[in-house]
Amino acid sequence: MPDSLKDQAAQNTRETWTLLKLLRWTTNYFSEKGIDNPRLDAELLLADVLKLDRVGLYLNYDRPLSQEELDVARPLVKKRGQREPLQYLLGTTEFWSLPFKVTPAVLIPRADTEILVEEALARAGSDGQLLDVGTGSGAIIISLASELPDWQMTGLDISAAALEIARENVEKNQVVSQVQLVQGDLAELPVQQYDLIVSNPPYIAQREWDELMPEVRCFEPQLALLAGNDGLECYQQLAAQAISRLKTGGWLLVEIGYQQAEAVKELLAAAGLVNVFVRDDYSAQPRVVGGQK
Repeated sequence: MPDSLKDQAAQNTRETWTLLKLLRWTTNYFSEKGIDNPRLDAELLLADVLKLDRVGLYLNYDRPLSQEELDVARPLVKKRGQREPLQYLLGTTEFWSLPFKVTPAVLIPRADTEILVEEALARAGSDGQLLDVGTGSGAIIISLASELPDWQMTGLDISAAALEIARENVEKNQVVSQVQLVQGDLAELPVQQYDLIVSNPPYIAQREWDELMPEVRCFEPQLALLAGNDGLECYQQLAAQAISRLKTGGWLLVEIGYQQAEAVKELLAAAGLVNVFVRDDYSAQPRVVGGQK
């Protein structure tokens, strides 16, 4: 709840803030600030503050809120109005129907990235070795570990802060026995060959930076987003390095930006990978490019 609402409440001590009244006020405030789903964000934020689920909100519309509850809600509503991502404010999000801790040290997992998980599962045998390059929160590797209990997996990231979050998520989702986390880049990793290499690498071109939503541009880690002047820098490195790290028949699978499919296909083919393909997401946008050794 912003300071203006606190001041308004102070001016009329007889006024009672019910849950419904605060929900309506917050929804209007978020709408004025240009937030895409103001009602949903208001519901999720207030449900978290009040330790209710969304059904609980509807069942408690007439409940008066205490001053302590209003004091907890106010700074969070203000931060969301300043476009800080809801997931960071809540400290958690869901991916592949699993819970993940998120902080500004890691990208917020998006539903579109589940396409990469689907493509990896479609190419996974009963057991094997998998490498996730740029693991971040661990969303991809943990989701795959949950579906492939006989696989061993390595999550690689250059960010120590991101790996701390990934470790917490590995423990939270009970895949410690399957997942090893390593700090560094692919060139530094001890030589080992994998059945699958997956990555959602940085792919935002510098020229596109100013066009990003404030939630992304101002709060998510640049290290996990920016990839040179054309956004292809990480794909070039992955294509060059991955083929020597793949077993014969193994696959490299990468998430891409919406205009990068043809360029990334060419990079994978030029590196010597075969059976190169593009998979669209459920909005009919190119989302994953893959190639086989």
